[in-house]
Amino acid sequence: MNNQVQIFDTTLRDGEQVPGCQLNTDDKVTIAKGLDALGVDVIEAGFPISSPGDFKSVVEITKAVKRPTICALSRAIQKDIERAAEALKYAENPRIHTGIGTSEEHIYLKLKSNPEAIIERAVEAVKYAKSFVNDVEFYAEDAGRTDNEYLARVCEAVVKAGATVLNIPDTTGYCLPEIYGAKIEYLVNHVPNIDKAILSTHCHNDLGLATANAIAGVQHGARQIECTINGIGERAGNTSLEEVVMIMNQHKLGVQTNIDTTKLTGISHLVSDLMHMNVQPNKAIVGANAFAHSSGIHQDGVIKNRITYEIMDPLEVGCDASSIVLTARSGRAALRYRLQKLGFNYSHQEITHLYNDFLILADKIKRVEDENLMALVDASSLASLKTN
Repeated sequence: MNNQVQIFDTTLRDGEQVPGCQLNTDDKVTIAKGLDALGVDVIEAGFPISSPGDFKSVVEITKAVKRPTICALSRAIQKDIERAAEALKYAENPRIHTGIGTSEEHIYLKLKSNPEAIIERAVEAVKYAKSFVNDVEFYAEDAGRTDNEYLARVCEAVVKAGATVLNIPDTTGYCLPEIYGAKIEYLVNHVPNIDKAILSTHCHNDLGLATANAIAGVQHGARQIECTINGIGERAGNTSLEEVVMIMNQHKLGVQTNIDTTKLTGISHLVSDLMHMNVQPNKAIVGANAFAHSSGIHQDGVIKNRITYEIMDPLEVGCDASSIVLTARSGRAALRYRLQKLGFNYSHQEITHLYNDFLILADKIKRVEDENLMALVDASSLASLKTN
């Protein structure tokens, strides 16, 4: 099986569905250029039928970015597909992403239809999209809750109609990793023409399992992951690009991506700034605290050897360095380390003497910065022991 996992970034489409975080065209082009530099394989640039602004953004992205595949979303409706095709007319590598709900909840409650009619609509949509572009991705919305046997029938039909990628979304974030992984494996083993298409994961984070489900999908045969920068997206968000990429790097799963991981922190900050959506400090990989240590036990270990508490080098993901954060939980080793960085060299006994004053200060101000340490030394009888 091919060991290359395509990274499909949907920050500009699914990610932008966060309430109050819409981007203008210039912002989208800026992010698209950043995604291009990052090395993503596919950029889902928008949903052209949804608004004139979204249509314009897709057009401008296709003009500005040429290497990746540029994808436009549509429903299984002719006018949607026509609008997507029109928006992609300048794309070097265009893809239309069309689909329809396949779970019983979607078929009967949302679409007021039946399983056979859904397959017919899916096939018609793929064939129509195929008349505009060679690369057509089909999404089986709510595949996570779709019966596997029926899902396999849908997949076989749309691949026969010309689909090149099969998106298997856990739209509601409901699946457990073993269930989602088994679903991908079932399709690998039960769709006769599966070798003619790439299986793709598209997982939501309603139960906090988006990343785990995406990785389970790859372990069972998926070769595209649909994800967003910082895991942004509707409701609880989408699979986090930086998380899945670094998991595959760290665990040596026998697969690889084209992502330049040293650009992960930079693109995270760019998206956060333009969308006015802060990244939580404890966010994996790119959060402000991802490589910060404040516990004395952890600090002592990291000072002796970084790998005692860090499984990644911060430089791998574009972070300058680990940080030793001084708080009331910090130990003497961390205090000595930070003082040495400031040019102060003290004996163990002297550090012990200063440490008591440090703890009193730390309890008051919570986080002790360099200027606080300087003031602490100046107020101490040890100030004369400063060395250069």
